[in-house]
Amino acid sequence: MKIVVRVKLLPTPEQASALHATLHACNAAANEVSAVAFTTGTTNNRELRTLTYTGIKQTWRLGAQAAQHCIKKTSDAYTALKGNLKAGNLGRPGSRRHHQATSKPITFRADAAQPYDDRMLSWQTPQRTVSIWTVTGRIKRLPYTGQDDQLRLLAQYRQGESDLTHHNGSWYLLATLDLPEAPENPAPSGFIGVDLGIANIATTSTGNRHSGRRLNRTRENDRTLRSRLQKKGTRSAKRRAKRHAGKEARRTRDINHKISKHIVAEAQRTGRGIALEDLSGIRERARLKKPQRVTINSWAFGQLAAFITYKARRAGVPLVHVSPAYTSQECSRCHHIDKRNRPSQAVFTCRNCGFVEHADLNASHVIGRRGWATWVRGAESQVPALTLLA
Repeated sequence: MKIVVRVKLLPTPEQASALHATLHACNAAANEVSAVAFTTGTTNNRELRTLTYTGIKQTWRLGAQAAQHCIKKTSDAYTALKGNLKAGNLGRPGSRRHHQATSKPITFRADAAQPYDDRMLSWQTPQRTVSIWTVTGRIKRLPYTGQDDQLRLLAQYRQGESDLTHHNGSWYLLATLDLPEAPENPAPSGFIGVDLGIANIATTSTGNRHSGRRLNRTRENDRTLRSRLQKKGTRSAKRRAKRHAGKEARRTRDINHKISKHIVAEAQRTGRGIALEDLSGIRERARLKKPQRVTINSWAFGQLAAFITYKARRAGVPLVHVSPAYTSQECSRCHHIDKRNRPSQAVFTCRNCGFVEHADLNASHVIGRRGWATWVRGAESQVPALTLLA
């Protein structure tokens, strides 16, 4: 399976200036290619190369490989745009979002990521340095750092392209690793149901509850601070808002990594699979008041589910998705479904058999049972081939 790890580069000021110039030149070239693609309607990589390769190489002092990557990056961006338009992700034709997406060429930020292949970038993993192409010449013995476990994997399994990125004043390389997969457990002894929610981020049928109270409270504080800084509008307020930007996302990502690791480790240790609800499209289906919409739109259930999925693949743990219909209303004992079974957010009381349980724990048992039923009917594990940032 493929995963992506991020390593931090440690350039000198002169080297950082060369990296800046390189990203700016590559993205300016990509914008020039994008303008040609928009004007001519040509988005095929090979055809765009015929139209633009010589021009951008000379204008922006790009090497042959860098010029080709700029063209391919642009072609891929238009392919992604066509896919989103076809799927309706940008609204219907004639809508404001659809018009904004199709009325002008795709543009790239001056410091947008740039792909590097092995001709432009070489790794000296024992010394933890890289040799990287720039528009001012190749930088040799540029040191990098990262987490020890990720650097060990990098030394063994790095394969394919890497992306150069610049974020908050730091330089990074995103490297692709091709890891060997653990053999999937062909005969799980059962399935751990995982109920994802807001009050409790994740509740498993084994009785583990990962509370979201602290995270939700911190998110509310973040929103209050962000609103106050935006209203103030001073230069110091803008600087503080910039420093604070991304903090919430990094915190949420860290929590989701820890929760998913715990769930997958428990499933692997006990020889069971994992059952998740299929929550795709939940934001579009939900009809909520404005304060509730803010909460559900900041709920990173998709990220948590993706982390569980790729960690399950690495560990050889079977994973299935089940229908979320009535999981909060169905009794895990007698399977009676009634809206009145859920008198409050945290309490489940069956109107038929009198069974009382924490509502999220009851739902996780229902999900686990549905996962087992799906598996015994012959469904294959639904762990896809993902590429995710580790």
